[in-house]
Amino acid sequence: MTDPTVPPTPPVHLQALLAREDLGLRRIAGPDDPGTVIRWAHASEMADPYPYLLGGELLLSAGVHIPEGAGPGYFDAYVSRIVAAGGAALGFGVAPVHEAVPKALVEACEMHGLPLLEVPPRTTFSAVARAVWQLMAQARLAELRRVTEAQQSLAAAAARPDPLRPVLRRLAQRLNGWAALYAPDTTELAASGPPPPPTAHQALTNLTQALRPSDPTTPAAGSPPAATVGSPPAAAAGSRAAAAAGSRAAGAARVGAAAPGERRQVTPTPTSASDTVDGTHLAAYALGTGHGFVLAVATPHRTPGDHTIASVAAALLTLLTGQLRSSTATARSSALVRLLLGTPPPEVAHLLGAERWHMVHARPDGQAPPDPLAAAALGTALGSALVDPAGETVRVLVPADHPVEPLPGWTLGVSTAVAPEDWPAADTQAARALARARATRTRLLRHGDRPALADLVPPHDADAHARSLLAPIAATPALTDTLRTWLSLHGSWDRTAVALSVHRNTVRQRIARCAALLDADLDDPDVRMELWFALRRT
Repeated sequence: MTDPTVPPTPPVHLQALLAREDLGLRRIAGPDDPGTVIRWAHASEMADPYPYLLGGELLLSAGVHIPEGAGPGYFDAYVSRIVAAGGAALGFGVAPVHEAVPKALVEACEMHGLPLLEVPPRTTFSAVARAVWQLMAQARLAELRRVTEAQQSLAAAAARPDPLRPVLRRLAQRLNGWAALYAPDTTELAASGPPPPPTAHQALTNLTQALRPSDPTTPAAGSPPAATVGSPPAAAAGSRAAAAAGSRAAGAARVGAAAPGERRQVTPTPTSASDTVDGTHLAAYALGTGHGFVLAVATPHRTPGDHTIASVAAALLTLLTGQLRSSTATARSSALVRLLLGTPPPEVAHLLGAERWHMVHARPDGQAPPDPLAAAALGTALGSALVDPAGETVRVLVPADHPVEPLPGWTLGVSTAVAPEDWPAADTQAARALARARATRTRLLRHGDRPALADLVPPHDADAHARSLLAPIAATPALTDTLRTWLSLHGSWDRTAVALSVHRNTVRQRIARCAALLDADLDDPDVRMELWFALRRT
């Protein structure tokens, strides 16, 4: 979040203000630090300006507040309060109140390290303030020009046939630093520019961890230390505004940690993080949402516009990495190509990584069919990217070592764990489990896998008997499905109607038709058992 106490314009170097000949300002005390910057100019004659300063000001005073006979103690207290408030420099106007800058004020500024400027009688405070804003406008224009040129350069690099490395190379050149792209598994995919020192390099790698979603179910013991964003360079000693900004940034990028044996607290994952290690400025930017790619930048200096330029590169890389595949995704793509070219499923199943799988059929609550985003979210919740949002039912292939638990807003039917060659049978199991789950209003129902009496009959004989017994209704799938669902629900008209999404009278008519075509008494438990045995073979 942007700090409201910091102006949107870039700061002005104090040296640039001193170089203005029309002002005639002269430094008479304090450090001659070329890095000293001011963010605004403010005139005040308060004896204690602390409550009215935000930090980074050039405070202008004509000494009206100085009492007669003021000694070193008064000036020491006055200057110390300016420093405590984060003031960048003090400008003292000579005449009409004082003919010269008080010596005690010069000594106090020297002691506290506050730059003291002498403002000549011909220069008004308004002229100083106007010069500050003019320099800020010039700096802002230069920053916008630099950012615009960088955007054009990065866009041109992104249009190249192999764009990732050119984008990183242009970014490193524009920032005069090092830029790298990290994969979801924290490996460094590509980099450009002079690498940072080893300590800073490792710190940047650790910083990227703060941008990856934390697993709330993973024990915190043994996890890497939390990465924290450091305060910005403007957070000099005594600068309340900059220190507050650094504190808020640090809180936003800190991953929730817990004591050993406890579980980590779920905290929002930040989209960017920064730090400074051994004088090297580090920054990391998450690419997209939840994909795990991270852009990392290390620069020896941080200048206005760097964050904007890096953000442009992050946006471009987000689009470019959308087509990147991890090793798992590449294997899935390879398996699909082989299947399309006619390779039998069992021969390509090893590319998917698991030996045994559950087939899950899912229906969302409500009448509307699932949209692709909801189906993708379901696959993520189940831990699988093998999702088929076909019609009103979503089918998901889930590795057997991933537990399938009830999910809010979904009704699930789960097959037994099977090898790839038995996926068609698992698909049937999951469909039947889902039908029973919806009929019984159960969130999740698993297909039973315990041994049955049917296992005592040779499969060939069982299949032949099933075909013969069900031949009169085999040509009408609606009758077969209705009879199977009705028997699985113990002859309940209402629950069968719910499972098939038809009227209960339709169920009655279909069951009566089955009884007539099969020439069987469906109230006889022996008949029901034999029919159920046959239906399980189809």
